[in-house]
Amino acid sequence: MNLLVVGASGFLGGEVCRQAVAAGRRVVGTYHSAVVGAPAVEPRRLDVTDRAAVRALLTEVRPDAVVGTSYRYDDWRVTADGAANVAYAAAEVGARLVHLSSDALHAGRPTPYADDDVPTPVNAYGAAKAAAETAVRVVDPGAALVRTSLIVGKGSKQIQLCHDGLAGRVTLFTDEVRCPIHVADLAAAVLELVSTEYAGLLNIAGPDPVSRAELGLLVARRFGLDTAALKTTTTVAAGLHRSTDVRLDSTRAAALLRTRLRGVSELLA
Repeated sequence: MNLLVVGASGFLGGEVCRQAVAAGRRVVGTYHSAVVGAPAVEPRRLDVTDRAAVRALLTEVRPDAVVGTSYRYDDWRVTADGAANVAYAAAEVGARLVHLSSDALHAGRPTPYADDDVPTPVNAYGAAKAAAETAVRVVDPGAALVRTSLIVGKGSKQIQLCHDGLAGRVTLFTDEVRCPIHVADLAAAVLELVSTEYAGLLNIAGPDPVSRAELGLLVARRFGLDTAALKTTTTVAAGLHRSTDVRLDSTRAAALLRTRLRGVSELLA
């Protein structure tokens, strides 16, 4: 199988590339600024906001499947328009598409979100991710759309944030709850989806809901770090309007996939 990973220089994209290469697949990986680091991947520079360039690349590569992971937090054109461009091009060449979405499109509530819950974004990034999903579903109803949570693992920005919090450089929130997932588990699940005909939305996240402050304490326990400098607050006290308690129910994914989605308590034991 020929696989195209859009956003291969990112944390998740790089892991998808590594696992796909290890499985014997031919992998083409795109990047915009940072180069692709995974070995044995054919790197191609791509601006996903350039629809003509996206179409040209997919027409040349003719992938059997496309995994779309690219986004930019503060850029609607990359996150929303870029996803639409990739979906259009993938549909034109008949490639299987797995699109990576985010729990950031939910506002937060005490009860877990099911796979098909309607987005309720509270900021521009969440709205861009919701718009990306809409475009992908309209263009390619057969695509799989993965809603995931905080991605952890060696080199993760989320783990670094915890280290910064434990060092007193940033404040961690007690009311911002997520379901962290290891990058290797998420990549394996995505590659499983590539080989299925599953269509539509699918939550793929870890089973353990934790606040960012709680995640910081787990990191401290795992690495034997002092917690004396840890500062915590709430998003309300900080004057921020952002998603708070967002728990993804991944029951459907657990039943569908062989990949075991490990909880953060196990990962940081």
